Amino acid sequence: MKRVLFLTALVFVASAMAGSPQNTKERKVDCKTAQNAKTCYWTHGRLSIYSGNPTFRLWKIGTRRLLGIYSGPGFGPFDPGLNEEDDLELPANLKSYDFRKVSVFGDFEVCPLAPEKEGRMQPACIESEKNLVSEKSDF
Repeated sequence: MKRVLFLTALVFVASAMAGSPQNTKERKVDCKTAQNAKTCYWTHGRLSIYSGNPTFRLWKIGTRRLLGIYSGPGFGPFDPGLNEEDDLELPANLKSYDFRKVSVFGDFEVCPLAPEKEGRMQPACIESEKNLVSEKSDF
């Protein structure tokens, strides 16, 4: 009898958890907006922290290009807003990584915040991600 009650309780708790939202916190700053949605694209890359500004940078694998990662439109080298090191807006799945210890490889949907210029790091934000894999960094 105790076993049946325990299993019933377990099923009840599991179904209640499955129905609850996993991430109710929304971003304060939208990365993808009506104004920049057409310029957003998917790229395979490595997200890491670097010395300098911006701290977070995305290397587009297979290229020599680095994207400087900011929260979104209005938050870049041309119009600083939040303290990006403390308040950088990233998709929820990326917030679980300790970037002081790992780099994260995956597919990233990025939205450029300024036109690309040869020889310069392009400012961008990350709208979403998938297929993430972390690797220990030597920082």
